[in-house]
Amino acid sequence: MDENTGIPVPGPRCRRTVIDHPRVSRGEHRAACPSPRGLPGRAPCLVNIHGGGFVFEGASSHFRHALTYAKKAECVVVYVRYRLAPQYPFPYPQEDCYAALCWVHEHADALGIDPERIGIGGDSAGGTLSVTSCMMARDRGSGIRPLFQLLIYPWLDDRNVSESYRRYTDTPMWNSALSRSVAPLTNPDPSATPLAYRSPVEAERFDALPPAYIEVAEFDPLHDDGVSYAKLLKSAGIDVELHETKGTMHGFDSKVTAPTTQRMLKNRVEYMRRLFTGSSCGKIN
Repeated sequence: MDENTGIPVPGPRCRRTVIDHPRVSRGEHRAACPSPRGLPGRAPCLVNIHGGGFVFEGASSHFRHALTYAKKAECVVVYVRYRLAPQYPFPYPQEDCYAALCWVHEHADALGIDPERIGIGGDSAGGTLSVTSCMMARDRGSGIRPLFQLLIYPWLDDRNVSESYRRYTDTPMWNSALSRSVAPLTNPDPSATPLAYRSPVEAERFDALPPAYIEVAEFDPLHDDGVSYAKLLKSAGIDVELHETKGTMHGFDSKVTAPTTQRMLKNRVEYMRRLFTGSSCGKIN
């Protein structure tokens, strides 16, 4: 229990569920569910997917942000732990997160959430997996359409030809040299994963995807990924809110008390609250 918020902290008592998926071998999925006191019986929900280059577990800052989202946006946060490369390369992370989204939607009553007010989001690799979960839900006819995509400096372009990718080869926290070194671990067999799910900006279509909040960092090889995705969504008639943070690097919000982090957390929460209270899409008719 967080002493300041009264919200359960993700830990040993996380909800644990084993999900079978036809395209991936049996695996265990864990979801921590922090929620503030006094929420209504059918509360809004954020499916929160952590970053880490598809190879690392979430950091303490990811948990802190989940607590902030739960308290400030007044929602349940389902924190997804997906299987990691190199033991589980693509498409395992994509399938895990999509299966988790489906499970949350199907078990909305048990979780005390409104199935028509489920948003999905994450940072870096978690942003990738949020996008692919939305695409998979659409492409597979699940009938699930998340209320929004909350994407924080997401990785979305596997072509590695953008100006920001060429420019930021040695920046702290993440850079294009690291991207090149991780690629063989995360995606050793590109033919095993559809192009849209390993490089979302190369997808053939962007219609019927949820509105998006996209945040990019200035000194980040992934800067142009988020900007490109924003343009593609806008071209498809999807509402997009793009924030280009200044003086920032990839992972800047791991410094949870920094002024820029606090400002962007406020923006994210305001966006979530606006969508949670002003829209009601979840199942596609």
